[in-house]
Amino acid sequence: MVEGCEVAVIGMAGRFPGADSIDRLWRNLCDGLESITFFTRDELRAAGVAAQELADPDYVPANGILLGVEDFAAEFFGFTAREAQITDPQHRLFLECAWEALEDAGYDGASHGGPVGVYAGVNRNTYVYNLLSHPDLLRAVGGVQVVVASDKDYLAARVSYKLDLHGPSIVVQTACSTSLVAVHLAVQGLLAGDCDMALAGGVSVLFPQVRGYRYTPDGIYSPDGHCRAFDAAAAGTLNGNGLGIVVLKRLEQALADGDHVYAVIKGTAVNNDGALKVGFTAPSIAGQAQVIRAAQAVAGVEPSTIGYVEAHGTGTALGDPIEVAALAEVFGAAAADRPTCAIGSVKTHLGHLDTAAGVTGLIVAVLALARRRLPPSLHYSSPNPRIDFARSPFYVNTELRPWENNGLPRRAAVSSFGLGGTNAHAVLEEAPAAAAGARPSRPWQLLLLSARTPAALEQATRNLAGSLAAKPEHDFADVAFTLQTGRRRFEQRRALVCNGAEDAARALAALDPERVLTQARQQGEPWVVFLFPGQGAQYAGMGRQLYDAEPLFREQIDACAELLVPLLGLDLRRVLYPPPEEAAAAAGRLRETALTQPALFSVEYALARLWMEWGIAPEAMAGHSLGEYVAACLAGVFSLADALALVAARGRLMQGLAAGGMLAVNLAAAELAPDLGSGLDLAAVNGPRQCVVAGAEQEIEELAATLRRRGVRCRRLGTSHAFHSRLVEPVLGAFAAELARIELQPPRRRFLSSLSGGWVDAPMATDPGYWLRQLRETVRFGDALDTLLAEPGRIVLEVGPGQTLGELVRQHPGGAQAVAVLPSLRRPEERVPDQA
Repeated sequence: MVEGCEVAVIGMAGRFPGADSIDRLWRNLCDGLESITFFTRDELRAAGVAAQELADPDYVPANGILLGVEDFAAEFFGFTAREAQITDPQHRLFLECAWEALEDAGYDGASHGGPVGVYAGVNRNTYVYNLLSHPDLLRAVGGVQVVVASDKDYLAARVSYKLDLHGPSIVVQTACSTSLVAVHLAVQGLLAGDCDMALAGGVSVLFPQVRGYRYTPDGIYSPDGHCRAFDAAAAGTLNGNGLGIVVLKRLEQALADGDHVYAVIKGTAVNNDGALKVGFTAPSIAGQAQVIRAAQAVAGVEPSTIGYVEAHGTGTALGDPIEVAALAEVFGAAAADRPTCAIGSVKTHLGHLDTAAGVTGLIVAVLALARRRLPPSLHYSSPNPRIDFARSPFYVNTELRPWENNGLPRRAAVSSFGLGGTNAHAVLEEAPAAAAGARPSRPWQLLLLSARTPAALEQATRNLAGSLAAKPEHDFADVAFTLQTGRRRFEQRRALVCNGAEDAARALAALDPERVLTQARQQGEPWVVFLFPGQGAQYAGMGRQLYDAEPLFREQIDACAELLVPLLGLDLRRVLYPPPEEAAAAAGRLRETALTQPALFSVEYALARLWMEWGIAPEAMAGHSLGEYVAACLAGVFSLADALALVAARGRLMQGLAAGGMLAVNLAAAELAPDLGSGLDLAAVNGPRQCVVAGAEQEIEELAATLRRRGVRCRRLGTSHAFHSRLVEPVLGAFAAELARIELQPPRRRFLSSLSGGWVDAPMATDPGYWLRQLRETVRFGDALDTLLAEPGRIVLEVGPGQTLGELVRQHPGGAQAVAVLPSLRRPEERVPDQA
């Protein structure tokens, strides 16, 4: 095998008799179930089978049927009802399974980024006979549309169109070997660089399904509706309906991308028997042996290392002996007269799936490798006397058994031979072992779901909850990653932050609205707005768990702390995140304005950088008082060093002011104005009916008592420094000197002024006088919210400790216009982990 020429199977989907999924197929195989339906005479008569056929003693009332073929998610795939009505159900089913296979691989083909190919084949269209009995319908839709909806030529192209795939779209038709030939061509396309990922498979559904067949001696059909591959009583096979698709990628790329690899295709080959056989439909030992030998040469493996062959295995008197003879010619005799290679045929379970037979055999072999178990082949009791098993390395595996290995990788082979002599063979190997050691991941993960309709979202939620409960061993971080990046995004959306599969399954089952967020996506892309709180939002240990767990957050806090050391005369980290024995003292120091403001700035700046690193960039920002400095720094008005210098000076100067208090009052500014004496001032206007008053402690207490007697809601915000305009006057000269040392730049991101409530433009941002007024005058955060919420479609993210600003948004008359209002960190009294 040439290095780099191996191909990984990273996704699978299919529907088979008795199995609506790959997992169900495997369970049926392991349980030894035969999924053939035997019909009663009444069922056949009701389905339109003629009395003459029913009276024929050679009529066998058996078929491998596929349930649900009449169902189709037409709206999901953008079909009108009439388009769906005239489209061959084989095309419809293949389209649905193509979607499922890509989801199983963890990809949305449309957003994959590279070309995705489709290589596929389909059986003849028998559904068209139904259309021909409705001439009015055919006239209404027109001949061209009927052809496009019915003809084999459009199977692959329709999948590429509906799923927005841009690789080769090739229809393959080689009778029974069609789908394994499609796999071979997909492998070639991947290795040639025609596509980065490929879907390959086939579909065969013949109508009516409720029907039997007429047995002919020495023909290809079984006399009793059972396929007895390799058995002495083998006399033929029977039809089955189904389809299968595999998703393929170059192994090297799949491993680099972290894909789940079911198994590896080491080599494939395709040929034709030519004329050296007894008839056009007869098999050839020479042709089959040549294709097996060619595939092994491509794979670079010795036959003795192959432990299982999923054979063509039709159970015909002529076909089985020729197939085993061809295999034996390549594999040679058994070592020490002991059989070493199991052989089986899924046709004994399902019947012959025709154009889907080859990929079905491939799927079975892949599952055997992935599960390390050999599935049983049914209806075998004694060998066909024309097969010399004793002089071959093969034995028919008749029971489920562990697949032991001898120190080498487990390997399997798959054969598929078409009427007319087009042969295909593939050599597979088990997936390489996962890299040692668990990959680092966060304990808390974000699960995302979306669907086209609310009902579909509920079903998807139930499906995910059930899957997580049933398969808790799956890597939960991988589950979250795939849901975030490997799924198409639809209008109905749901999100959940959770800690592990068990927690997720419980929360999804309960649909707790406090944890499970559900919303329909609005037209257009919503803005993300960052809101930065001001002084008063701080608490001891804010962001501590992020500092411990998130490298980027820690780097930003460290950078701020180091720049602040000469400005504060201490390491801010000893106050923010002290050792346990210093926690009480540090909490007290954090209430000092000289440390509060640099601490708040540092945490909010680090949080914002973390969100931006994760791809959540703000279209706009707003800050409450001190918070505006964070917005300005992120907008490029200040460098980080200059912003920290200003904030440190601001905090130090304000700490020198007279001690006072602050009171939040649920009144409009005009209603509150008569109650403000000379020692009180509006410190902030946070909305139409909420103000913050600052002033001397005694006057604050008197105002609170007066308002409460009148039934006005108000609450103390703790002791602070009375930074209303009268008391701030003495510090303005010193702060102006700090501003004079800094070069102010025009903003590169939009942010709102807490002074005017409008957008900060270049003249404002670069005017030192603006920043002096911003310190001295009333904070008009409510006016900023008026501007921000004037239009719908905003996602408001509070970037800082607590949830004060988010509450103000919700209370604002325009708050309902916001798509969502979300916090970044917990409230002080909450015990929710910072990572969540």
